[in-house]
Amino acid sequence: MVLSYGVYTGRPALCSGIRRMRSQASLEASLIIRTGTALQGISWMAGQIGLKNGIHFYKDTDTPGRCFQKQTIDHLQMEFQCCGNNDYKDWFEMQWISNRYLDFSSKEVKDRIKSNVDGRYLVDGVPFSCCNPSSPRPCIQYKITNNTAHYNYDHQTEELNIFIRGCREALVNYYMGLMNTIGAVVLSVFLLQSSVLASVRLLQTSMEALAGQENVEIETEGYLLEKGVKETFMEYVDPVLNLLLLNRVTPPEAKSEAGATGTATTTS
Repeated sequence: MVLSYGVYTGRPALCSGIRRMRSQASLEASLIIRTGTALQGISWMAGQIGLKNGIHFYKDTDTPGRCFQKQTIDHLQMEFQCCGNNDYKDWFEMQWISNRYLDFSSKEVKDRIKSNVDGRYLVDGVPFSCCNPSSPRPCIQYKITNNTAHYNYDHQTEELNIFIRGCREALVNYYMGLMNTIGAVVLSVFLLQSSVLASVRLLQTSMEALAGQENVEIETEGYLLEKGVKETFMEYVDPVLNLLLLNRVTPPEAKSEAGATGTATTTS
């Protein structure tokens, strides 16, 4: 690439600007990678721990600090069209109906509580927020695994009219979708800045060629790398490798072998 200039000014400021753009471009590149990895891990942990606690405290509508757990979980399941943490069967493993709304004089309630080791009231049912409004059949949210409790129903072969997908998966997919969108925008900005950085580098090297020239209107050539790609790479890698070699601890066996070899050489 050939560039021509009539005036040679502003070299220190140009070099300083290039260094700032380099550091910013490197920071944005690392930010894309780190944010993607961190967001995926955070989403997984938040879904795994937060949703389990939310489902566990779903029934505690009278407990201070937990009174909005039910409302939050219901809104979450309806908004993201999901049910439970991993799937709808998570509701089978915990009591999500408060004792306040259980009739302890009922034989069925007593038998269910006695049949459980922890004395919990477990049912093969899910909250209303798990119901899929797109299903043509009225929602079957209780006795889901009991085929005889419903007419013309088989829970193993028939498509259930509740949400099957777990909320953890739904949340991870949602946030990763946001990350993909944000990442595309940041990547576009990074590529734009890289192109500007390359152009400014060509400008800098072209202006450096004018230094000491009497005729400042001559044509000069700009370049991105002063050396080849391999030479430039090794120029930055070699100091790091040398530093690692200096800090390496030599095993005692290697030291003794080296001493023995030196003694044998001297004797001979």
